[in-house]
Amino acid sequence: MKKHQEPEVKGLDKAPLSLPAIIFGTSGLGNLFVALDEEEKLNIVSECVRLSDGKVVFDSAGKYGAGLALETLGKCLRKLNISQENVIISNKLGWLRTELKTEEPTFEPGVWKNLKYDAVQKISYKGIIECFDQGNELLSGYIPQMVSVHDPDEYISTAKDHHHAEELYNDILAAYEALYDLKKQGKVKFIGVGAKNWKIIKRLANDVQLDWIMIANSMTIKRHPQELLDFIAEMERKGVYVVNSAVFHSGFLVGSNHFDYRLIERGTSQNDGLYKWREHFFEKCNKFNIKPSEACVQFALNVPGVKSIALNTTNAARVQSNLGMLNANIPPEFWQELKINDLIEVDFVSWLQQAATA
Repeated sequence: MKKHQEPEVKGLDKAPLSLPAIIFGTSGLGNLFVALDEEEKLNIVSECVRLSDGKVVFDSAGKYGAGLALETLGKCLRKLNISQENVIISNKLGWLRTELKTEEPTFEPGVWKNLKYDAVQKISYKGIIECFDQGNELLSGYIPQMVSVHDPDEYISTAKDHHHAEELYNDILAAYEALYDLKKQGKVKFIGVGAKNWKIIKRLANDVQLDWIMIANSMTIKRHPQELLDFIAEMERKGVYVVNSAVFHSGFLVGSNHFDYRLIERGTSQNDGLYKWREHFFEKCNKFNIKPSEACVQFALNVPGVKSIALNTTNAARVQSNLGMLNANIPPEFWQELKINDLIEVDFVSWLQQAATA
């Protein structure tokens, strides 16, 4: 398959992407797992703005609440009188808001609460442009500087056979042609990809030129395969900005019963294994008086090559504590004990030492 090269765009800002260590996820604004009232959503956005050093950065998507997250974010930014110049928005494209014709949305049933719309995946040249235009409208006119194709892994998973899968992959490549046209027109600055299955990100990185990637549910304190570590290091060498997201596995690593957006119950070997790992992880955290969330954040952010992590919250009071986890004081002995007890597979202390001397 022919590798796509980004077109030369005269006069386009070629400055490298630079983001804070923590960027603000917005799935909570789309009623992920719980429906928040409008006041709390405004308070969350307000705290993100207040506590940001420089431009505030939000990551969103048409999939989040079938566009509700985008709509809420735009309304809140307008109410707070935040100018376009003072906010950076990442909009992951590929899901389009549609009419709700069933009792609950047809995408990710049971995950999103009290939605008034449904969403369908539209990945193609025309579909991505349609998602971009709808997203800008939902954002009350705010234009995202960062765009990407969202969930290409889910799109390909619908394939009936290998031939169909290749056709769907070509749809994804066409979607990137649309993104590059938007960039050529000066409407966006940075092009990326966001997916749960990191292997589709790796495949796309070989076929299209990316400015950034967002890896979800894949590079965490619980799950960090060496092949993925190698890929992230490769992306850093090539100058691709790496954002790590969903570092709590939908909250499971800090106490919830959802793992990767699905409710899990004890009773199967796979689920029992997850609960057993978490019990041992909590034991070690208690021993060293460390919050599990702090350990998750410190691990996810210090993976060599990772530049930022995206954190979502449904509580305005947690915005500041989330930022505070950047400076959590975790002794080397904690990481060594996790390694000795096979709770992590890597020598995390050496990562920290390498980062300190870099």
